[in-house]
Amino acid sequence: MASFSITTTTLSRLSRFRFTTSTTPLFSSIPFFNSPKPKIPSRFRLFSMASEPKESPANNPGLQTTPDEATKGYFMQQTMFRIKDPKVSLDFYSRVLGMSLLKRLDFPEMKFSLYFLGYENTATAPSDPVDKTVWTFGRPATIELTHNWGTESDPKFKGYHNGNSEPRGFGHIGITVDDTYKACERFESLGVEFVKKPDDGKMKGLAFIKDPDGYWIEIFDLKSIGKITSSAA
Repeated sequence: MASFSITTTTLSRLSRFRFTTSTTPLFSSIPFFNSPKPKIPSRFRLFSMASEPKESPANNPGLQTTPDEATKGYFMQQTMFRIKDPKVSLDFYSRVLGMSLLKRLDFPEMKFSLYFLGYENTATAPSDPVDKTVWTFGRPATIELTHNWGTESDPKFKGYHNGNSEPRGFGHIGITVDDTYKACERFESLGVEFVKKPDDGKMKGLAFIKDPDGYWIEIFDLKSIGKITSSAA
């Protein structure tokens, strides 16, 4: 009888514990354990993604493969950098990188100038100033340097954000060269500042340099870029 009484009491206590204990999972207060389970693609979906090119709409949600008819004729024309000193920047982009000055526009009332540079034969440009402006805006992949007058001689001017420090945004432009290593040897002899030399880091064969305002420029050649990016292709 004593044994039966002890057993009954024990079961009663266990019963009360079972029904009075909170039903909330032990780790519910920890976000990691309380977060919904990630959706795992079905085998069919994984097979479909693997069989499609990486650039297909199936692998790139939001991608439109048929451009709107209204965008016919659009092309990438310019990237704009604000610069401190046009004398220094023009020297860099023309002498160091080999670009030509396609057109200069001055706006005295607003006190700024624009310098358009690119890899174009300026001998083919019209001689009329207005026509030359139109010609310039018809060239692809140009650099537009914007100079707000006075920054070059203002000791309080601290420069512009290059996009590669917090908060990060814009990263860099890219220049294709014949040979990355030879180009970088030349850049080094000219005193160009490097962010990354060709043999630095894991991605061998490409480099990053800085222009006078600190904007990054990626340097690569077509002989090695396929090899460099093969694992990501």
